Amino acid sequence: MNVLVIGRGGREHSLIQKLAESDRVERLYAAPGNAGMTEQAECITIDEGNQEALVAFAKEKDIRLTIIGPEDPLAAGLADAFTKAGLPVFAPSGRAALIEGSKHFAKQLMKKYDIPTADYQAFTDADKAKAYIAEKGAPIVVKADGLAAGKGVVVAESAKEAEQAVEEMLGAGRFGEAGREVVIEEFLDGDEFSLMAFVRGGNVYPMVPARDHKRAFEGDQGPNTGGMGAYAPVPTLSRESYETALEMIVRPAANAMVEEDRSFTGVLYAGLIETKEGPKVIEFNARFGDPETQVVLPLLENDLVQVLLDVLDGKDPELTWKKQFCAGVVVASKGYPGSYDKGRLLPELKTDKSTFFVHAGTVLDEKGYVSNGGRVLLAGSLGGNTEEALDKAYRSLQVFDTFDDFFYRRDIGRSTLFSAGTEKHRT
Repeated sequence: MNVLVIGRGGREHSLIQKLAESDRVERLYAAPGNAGMTEQAECITIDEGNQEALVAFAKEKDIRLTIIGPEDPLAAGLADAFTKAGLPVFAPSGRAALIEGSKHFAKQLMKKYDIPTADYQAFTDADKAKAYIAEKGAPIVVKADGLAAGKGVVVAESAKEAEQAVEEMLGAGRFGEAGREVVIEEFLDGDEFSLMAFVRGGNVYPMVPARDHKRAFEGDQGPNTGGMGAYAPVPTLSRESYETALEMIVRPAANAMVEEDRSFTGVLYAGLIETKEGPKVIEFNARFGDPETQVVLPLLENDLVQVLLDVLDGKDPELTWKKQFCAGVVVASKGYPGSYDKGRLLPELKTDKSTFFVHAGTVLDEKGYVSNGGRVLLAGSLGGNTEEALDKAYRSLQVFDTFDDFFYRRDIGRSTLFSAGTEKHRT
């Protein structure tokens, strides 16, 4: 069959890489795609937001399966346009995508259905928000209600920092429409992890857990980004916590969406934290996580096309996973997540049987690959344990050490290795 992936980032390149392994794929397309995808897919210059053109292209090319990657077109109802046209699509409707598109909606849903999460209040008035901060004290978390490309969350260490975040969102309009309402949450202490699942209605098929690193700099310092690295599975996560997260959070969330007449089809992503009271929700996303996808899909033994078709047909895909670990480290443009230059030449990228590169913000010109975004690419590797996977990924990044236009965190996964001690090899 002909398959279409909509999006242009690392998540979509990782999907392309996995889909290309399938014997069921005749032609693989990406819209608009990026330079790294051209080795395995034909990139089409149609923007993710151009619903009419995407539907027309899918009809013209007899696309039998479409996967929508980014959150913005999901929230805008792109899946609905495909469904209305009678085109098979693996993605949630616009109504279902609200679980990511509005943090306030997600918190209301969790409260109604007793899904564990942080205490919160939502505000559209800056003065009332600041009064709430003064009442609760710091640390405290301020979130833009809508979609902000992973940058709309401020974990404030002081009341002053939290008030400044409120002023930037509600007063200065830093995130535009996405920041017209803010959600202020209790700070939760613990280790974070991500749990993605293939979902259709009340059917939930979980993936292996992963851990993402959101802060820009070593030691979890600096502003939040879209993610600077990840690894899977998580050796320090107990089986009990994993099962609790699945049975008390992910499955109830899927069932809650059915009850709310927002039945979910696609990948439901739960951003979670292990607390003393058990796992709690930090956020829900309505799609494959980025960069978690880049380290989870390489561990999947199944044919991804067959998995998606089975889920759409209401069948158990019977997921199986490699007895390995996968780690990935993001290379970003200097200045990210703030302002940065584009068009910077990348070094020559070399891979081996267990090492790979996933492109996120690159274009190809006569000189080679050049940067075209904040997060440029991810270096990933498989290994017998987390430490081995990380070491191989970092070795492949040594070619960047003499390039001043880029940076990457050198401590991805290191705290886990230290915490795990002799348990770091545990599956």
